[in-house]
Amino acid sequence: MKTYSKALNWSNVTVAAHEVTYDPDASWVKFYLGINRYALYSREDPTILQLLKDLQSMTVVNAVVKPSGHHLKLALKMRNLAKVMYKPMRQQRDDETPEDVFYFVDFQRHNAEIASFHLDRILDFRRVPPVAGRQLNITGEVLHVTHNEDLRSVFFTSPANNTCFFAKCLYMCKTEYAVCGSPNHLEGSMSAYLPSLSMAPRVSIPNPWTRSYTFTGRQEWEDNPFYCDTVKQQPPYNSGNRLLNIIDMSIFDFLTGNMDRHHYEIFSNFGDEGFLLHLDNARGFGKHSHDEMSILAPLTQCCIIKRSTLLRLQLLAQSAFSLSDVMRESLQSDPLHPILTEPHISALDRRLHKVLSAVQQCVRRLGEDEVITNDFIKPTVNPTVTTEMELLR
Repeated sequence: MKTYSKALNWSNVTVAAHEVTYDPDASWVKFYLGINRYALYSREDPTILQLLKDLQSMTVVNAVVKPSGHHLKLALKMRNLAKVMYKPMRQQRDDETPEDVFYFVDFQRHNAEIASFHLDRILDFRRVPPVAGRQLNITGEVLHVTHNEDLRSVFFTSPANNTCFFAKCLYMCKTEYAVCGSPNHLEGSMSAYLPSLSMAPRVSIPNPWTRSYTFTGRQEWEDNPFYCDTVKQQPPYNSGNRLLNIIDMSIFDFLTGNMDRHHYEIFSNFGDEGFLLHLDNARGFGKHSHDEMSILAPLTQCCIIKRSTLLRLQLLAQSAFSLSDVMRESLQSDPLHPILTEPHISALDRRLHKVLSAVQQCVRRLGEDEVITNDFIKPTVNPTVTTEMELLR
């Protein structure tokens, strides 16, 4: 509470007479305490289900615009001191990304954030912070509670008599990109914040397989099929689990269709062996009819995969436990159901089989012992020397 008050005093806001209480048993506190070097939460942690419910009902006491280069998103403070990221609905469920739109100017989709959390949990990665859908009354729960004059100034009433707002940012934050309620209610994704950087410092690291963010540029990995051999000579990818975690992330992104993975984050307290956070997934699930195979480049070029990841994928490829069925059932628990259209859900099975096919091609070429790797490899002190197998590749 002291930190909360100090932050308000330092920011450009006026402290309102909201009753703010700290509950040491709050679900968001338990979520923070459950983070470890392997995942954000344990497989059977009941806290996550409670946190999802709380995200749908916690009382908002303040709202500020989250700084962003492209899209409107709000940071919401709750009465119990929880902090939530709100991404509003920008397009309908059945709207596909137009063919001529580049991935780096695509809309961010609130339902993609929700669906990505469920998929990440089904894959047993547990690297996406909990996300739930919620309808906000943007007049009563944003405009009337915000202390930020910049946010208040961008609310207006549309010709259809709906309440709308936009935000100030570098690109797509003008009145023509405003979001509007119906007339005041607007659905969006509510993502639990991670602990503050002062409590749990994180490092943002460029993805070795990042894409060019220009209309004409290409990266080395797009033209060099042996690019992974170069990556494997560089720390921290030359030992330990970092490269395997990159491949996990590429499989996750391929299933969602997310091409916008330019950086990844890790908790610095866990060192190089900590897991990768799968943040900012709102550009997934844009095209159900297209499978972007280039997203799988870390897998197809490096030809290695964790044994646990492969076993989970093989399980979800069986008819009795098909990924689409498990995903469909999981998404039904969200109050904004349906989260994805049926073509997007069906596409998951098709993409899963393509991932397994890519693994099989690697196994046929290199052998199972070279491709399928045990989890939690102990890092070596010295950089790994190029093996004969790598030279042959």
